Amino acid sequence: MKWSRRNLLQLSAAAAAGLCATSSRTRAQAYPARPVRVIVPFAAGGQADVIARLIAQRLSEGLAQQFYVENAPGGGGTIGTGRAAQASPDGYTILVQDGIAFTANPSLYVKVPYDAIRDFDPVAIPATTMQVLAVHPSVEARTVQELVALIRANPGKFSYATAGVGTGAHLTGELFRNSFGLDLVHVPYNSGAQSIGAAVGGHTPISFGSPAATIPQVNDGKLRALAVGGKKRVRELPDIPTMREAGYPDVECDAWLVVLLPAGAPRDIIALLHDEIARAIALPQVEARLVALGFEPATASADEIGALIKSELPKWAGVIRAAGIKAN
Repeated sequence: MKWSRRNLLQLSAAAAAGLCATSSRTRAQAYPARPVRVIVPFAAGGQADVIARLIAQRLSEGLAQQFYVENAPGGGGTIGTGRAAQASPDGYTILVQDGIAFTANPSLYVKVPYDAIRDFDPVAIPATTMQVLAVHPSVEARTVQELVALIRANPGKFSYATAGVGTGAHLTGELFRNSFGLDLVHVPYNSGAQSIGAAVGGHTPISFGSPAATIPQVNDGKLRALAVGGKKRVRELPDIPTMREAGYPDVECDAWLVVLLPAGAPRDIIALLHDEIARAIALPQVEARLVALGFEPATASADEIGALIKSELPKWAGVIRAAGIKAN
């Protein structure tokens, strides 16, 4: 049989494609061949750290290799994120980051050691959460509308506590304050636990905090929840409306944790990690643990995560600019 030049080119292309596919499958099957570092750019014990350890444990079990967490706190998450951005894009360094910090920090700081779009490949969003607006029982307001009216009637009297400057709690609080032009003072603390403790003690009568930190205090009657800042209600606070349901759709802030790899990581490894994480959070015991911590399991494709990052960057830039927020 005589082969034409076109036949030969087609055969060569098919062989190359088959070789690439085989090489890709072989690499994915071989991964991971050694322990994998999971960078969390915050201190141990925070929500990103807790979820990262939960995921790392399941990845270790599912892929028969150790996935270990390395905490690299500092700079509101910028130091550890910069370290991850500089790592080799071979799949052996994973970043688990707070999505709000990841997209807000480029506007919050004069300079950050990473580019949120160019330096990372999205892998997964394993969980989402939100902020809870709560007040000390001594505050007369029992709805968001009553709280807004109370603040307006007493300019300069009320303050709200958060886990720190530039955190999701702070940015949600500024969305709330700026949406209504309220004379409301922000009091930042070094952690969510400290900020909720200040609200429980009545030092700052209003708080924006995570469900994990707020719900126990609400259940004990030490705080009164008025609304949650996400698109959906929190399962553990079924009677508490969202800000949208309360009549304030502009004060919406879903917090999300994102898993990223340094840009240029092999696509088959990204796909493998995405699938393993999705499989892990679908386990009943993992879902129960996430819900108990005030999170909801989530799934998203790489394209969806990329689009979310691109939309969140200008959103938080606008909030930070309008509020005049500057990192310490």
